[in-house]
Amino acid sequence: MKNTFKILMLTLISIGFWSCEDEQDLMFLTPPSSFSILTPDGGTTIALTPALQNNPAITVSWSKADYGTPTAVSYDIEVAKSGSDFESIVIAGNTTGTNITWSVAELNGAAGAAGLTPFVEEGLDIRIKATTGTVDSQPVYSNVITILVTSYTTELPKLAVPGNHQGWNPPTAPRIAASGFGATDYEGYMWLDGGYKFVGPSESGAFNWGNTDWGDDGSFSGVLAESGETDCIASPGYYRVRANTTTLVYSTDATVWGIVGAATPGGWDNSTVLTYNPSTLKWEGTVAMTAGGYKFRANNAWTINLGGSTDSLNYDGPDLILDAAGTYLVRLDLSNPRAYTYELIAQ
Repeated sequence: MKNTFKILMLTLISIGFWSCEDEQDLMFLTPPSSFSILTPDGGTTIALTPALQNNPAITVSWSKADYGTPTAVSYDIEVAKSGSDFESIVIAGNTTGTNITWSVAELNGAAGAAGLTPFVEEGLDIRIKATTGTVDSQPVYSNVITILVTSYTTELPKLAVPGNHQGWNPPTAPRIAASGFGATDYEGYMWLDGGYKFVGPSESGAFNWGNTDWGDDGSFSGVLAESGETDCIASPGYYRVRANTTTLVYSTDATVWGIVGAATPGGWDNSTVLTYNPSTLKWEGTVAMTAGGYKFRANNAWTINLGGSTDSLNYDGPDLILDAAGTYLVRLDLSNPRAYTYELIAQ
């Protein structure tokens, strides 16, 4: 019994000794007074382009945060829009090393999340936050550097077109899109039925009443008025809708779509009419076709016609080519503004 008691006491003393040693380790884990970003230099400029999105953009490196004893340190790379004092932080990476390389796409994503304006050179602040795996580890921050970034977006600017055709609800309304970032020549296709308006996005990209909106100026001659009380009006039908918020003009062209060409029953002279399906938002039809060229056109005329490729139809584009004769379900999708597509499904 005495021997058992001695062994038990030695075990408890040993546990207490190691517990005290762990507490001493925590007690003497002194946060570093500072550590610094080594590269890049502040003021470095970088212009990002989507064509190089997989290429390395920039490497950020920093000195090790020395806590005075061997311990694992984790680093968060934080970025924010210059001048914001990191009120809104974007964590653009995490590592246990002392450097990180961003690709063009990754840096562009971080810049966008931080609120930088695409295609405008703006400052992006960078700092490193160091923490350890210990309980209640207090973060330590590096110095802040600012680089100048020209970011990009591949998202075309859009307007919502709410109206009687869909319950006057901007979030779910069909969209029209501009030809490029900064452009105001919006276009898209949709079914209209009575009154409608154009609604711009908020700063966060949401479409709601209370945002900037446009209606008719009251003359019904294709002139827009910002925050106008008069609705634009269209008889029931499927339209190409255009609006320019700089020149303040808009137009609607009623369209009925068909497929035409050597591969179609009507040849190049007469379109084979397709039917609009409101459930799929596509023009559809089952057509017996032969091998040869074909295109899509509106109103059995060449004023509005589309050619190109399966995933990229363009106005007045080259002929599409069918290699194998047969009966096909034809679907023309114009619901995504400026990204018009089609498919032929063999029956």
